[in-house]
Amino acid sequence: MLLCSSLVEGKIATNMMYMADQEKKIGFIMCVCTGKCPGFSKMDIWDFINRVRVELPVEYGFIHPQLCEEDGDRFLSDFLRPGRKYLIGACAPNMQKKMFRDAFKQSNLDIEKDLIPLDIRDVTTDEAVKAVQKKLEEIEKRDGGKKVDG
Repeated sequence: MLLCSSLVEGKIATNMMYMADQEKKIGFIMCVCTGKCPGFSKMDIWDFINRVRVELPVEYGFIHPQLCEEDGDRFLSDFLRPGRKYLIGACAPNMQKKMFRDAFKQSNLDIEKDLIPLDIRDVTTDEAVKAVQKKLEEIEKRDGGKKVDG
């Protein structure tokens, strides 16, 4: 009985550590401004998002067609949750802060701390992947050398 109890406790502790590590990962959201913005013409957005999801230490990566529209606000309000950081690849960082301020506030997030805005317009796919990787490395250094992925 003691052995069984130790195994269960060990598994629970391992699962809790895994869950804690998962919470530390940053989520990546790409906004493509309807997919028709000339700022994304040099980039294969599908190759880009798949490379970010698979190659970089993010919890997930996905594309939203236009976060600055009403449905984008509703989406962010439903999706965002406290205790996470969100790296959003899209337009200018100052525009992102203006557009997403209300959704972050409604989700009890501090836009200055929990939003990591990254302008990825007017770059190639490879340049965009490198920009995301560089931003993740900056975050890791800023956070005292802790790996972004746990």
